[in-house]
Amino acid sequence: MTLLLAVVIGVLYAGGLYMMLRRSLGTLIIGLALLSHAANLLIFTVSGLARGRPPLLPDNGVPAGPVSDPLPQALILTAIVIGFGVLAFTLTLMHRTYQITGSEDIDELRSTE
Repeated sequence: MTLLLAVVIGVLYAGGLYMMLRRSLGTLIIGLALLSHAANLLIFTVSGLARGRPPLLPDNGVPAGPVSDPLPQALILTAIVIGFGVLAFTLTLMHRTYQITGSEDIDELRSTE
């Protein structure tokens, strides 16, 4: 399972970087979204998966068995919210850039300076 997730993470990072190097602003934004998904999946994979175990300790503080670590879940949730905010900002920036210049080609935007 970990090997499969490692391959998926590698494919997401490679696809995201490839799309960010394209000439269109739309593919740049999709590549940014892929990179954020790959980072979330990387945090999830590195933290380990403990199925069916709650992230709670009994009152005496000594767990009876292995427990799930809630910190990676909180980090991923925070990263999802931040990634959504960055994606919304870049979509708004792309829309405004297209309104002003009439093009989404990055090479044409360099000539408008």
